[in-house]
Amino acid sequence: MKRNLPIWLTIAIALIAFGAGLFIDRHYLSSASGPENDNSKVKAILDLIAQEYVDTVNPDALMEKSIPFILKGLDPHTSYFDPQNSKITRDHPDGVIPDIGAVLIVINDSIHVECIVPAGPSDIAGILPGDCIVKIDGQPTANIKKSSGEVFKLLSGPNGSKVTLSVQRNDYPKILDYTVTRNRIVKRTLDSHYMIDQNTGYVKVNQFERNTYQEFVEALTQLQAQGAKRFLIDLRGNGGGYMEIAVLMANEFLPSRKPIVSTRGRRKHYNHPYKSDGKGAFQHIELAVLIDEHSASASEIFAGALQDNDRALIVGRRSFGKGLVQKDFVLPDSSIIRLAVARYYTPSGRCIQKEYKGYDFNQYIVELLERYKHGEAYSSDSIKIDKSQKYTTLHGRTVYGGGGIIPDIFVARDTSGITNYYIDVENAGLLQRFAFTYCEKNRMTLEQMSDYKQFLRTTPIDNDIIKEFAEFAAKSGIVPRWYYINKSRDLILTKIKAIIAHDIFGPEAYSSIVNRNDKTVQAALKALNKHKAAFPITD
Repeated sequence: MKRNLPIWLTIAIALIAFGAGLFIDRHYLSSASGPENDNSKVKAILDLIAQEYVDTVNPDALMEKSIPFILKGLDPHTSYFDPQNSKITRDHPDGVIPDIGAVLIVINDSIHVECIVPAGPSDIAGILPGDCIVKIDGQPTANIKKSSGEVFKLLSGPNGSKVTLSVQRNDYPKILDYTVTRNRIVKRTLDSHYMIDQNTGYVKVNQFERNTYQEFVEALTQLQAQGAKRFLIDLRGNGGGYMEIAVLMANEFLPSRKPIVSTRGRRKHYNHPYKSDGKGAFQHIELAVLIDEHSASASEIFAGALQDNDRALIVGRRSFGKGLVQKDFVLPDSSIIRLAVARYYTPSGRCIQKEYKGYDFNQYIVELLERYKHGEAYSSDSIKIDKSQKYTTLHGRTVYGGGGIIPDIFVARDTSGITNYYIDVENAGLLQRFAFTYCEKNRMTLEQMSDYKQFLRTTPIDNDIIKEFAEFAAKSGIVPRWYYINKSRDLILTKIKAIIAHDIFGPEAYSSIVNRNDKTVQAALKALNKHKAAFPITD
């Protein structure tokens, strides 16, 4: 379920860009792969410790501890999975914990919530993307071996069982406790698709996974049958996934033999151009693509391919900037090193990978916060552009590389309605809890309604909902502050109504409600109405 999150979640939510494996292949290494150097410094050091160190040391254990430090000096996305957890990593490469409806990632000894499955157990409980889990059932995560496999085991369980997660929310002083009722779900990679107006089909894609292409084409086909003459593809908050899925999706919109993406590495077999085959079913339909600072990897491949071919209008804010191709190498003991082996380049020749050399991991993450500090979220003039990385699209437009996809139409971040009161109730999960409590009390009546539009027409008046919510929040210790409540009134009402509609009528109802006041969506629709997305797009 998409939320308009405050700035202080920016750093943590940026982790959404790291869980997705852009192009994850596997290569198995034998113990004899490569020449052995008996005089290598590493072997010499281990031999010295084994023979001379005052205490008895297990060399294998010492090596296990050393590997993450060695890889840390490469890039922020290369990672290591020890033998005990490599099987779970292979079985669940996307990090999804289906029993709690969340995607988690372990970074720098911390367990972070990367994204939430809409209307899943974690979403219902009130957990947000970016939360850092500090306790599981009261056990401090500091005492837990922090690996994807161990976390998966702790959080998985039978349907209906409960797990209490204590989370630290960035820049919020209190530890927040949420009880999550496990319920195994099938994760959809398309949050929603519906006719946003009589001519425009809207599709929200949350990840690029194995089944996304099929879901995507089916959604477009359904919308076209309903009268869609143009599409709005929403990739905001989409941290990426499989490169080949992004290639297949872009292919649907491009004429034959148009470049989509190319990969280049140190070894020749990683160098590969991908081009369209001319069999796409939607080559002539007008198209707008929404991106933001949390759109990464495969999202940037899709947006970059269509922008460089002047095929789609890109709307929103500069994307994250992840342009590394990753590959899994399985070592003789079944451990895995996920290594960056190449970079990818858009059709114009841009590499959108942002700078990481000389940065530690924290600097790499807080780069998004730096964008906010110098005003990029609010003004296109504040976008830092590397003029030395100037490229040209198929029909002569100027684009820039060196750090994300810069949109054709910039839309500033919308902070209207975000007050301290709103932050407090959002952090406490009260908007969700109130909405789901409302649903349970009125489910029989709500389920008799034909659609969310009838629900909106027949809900209690807004003043009554706001008053009831303020009383509900007060019982949880958040004192009503009516000046701030009134400033956040529209945002609170929209969120509550959207969550109720999602529970009763599904994800399309949720998107329909929140998109009515979404400035990025409205800017894209305005441009589509003026046919600014007609091929070829020009300045």
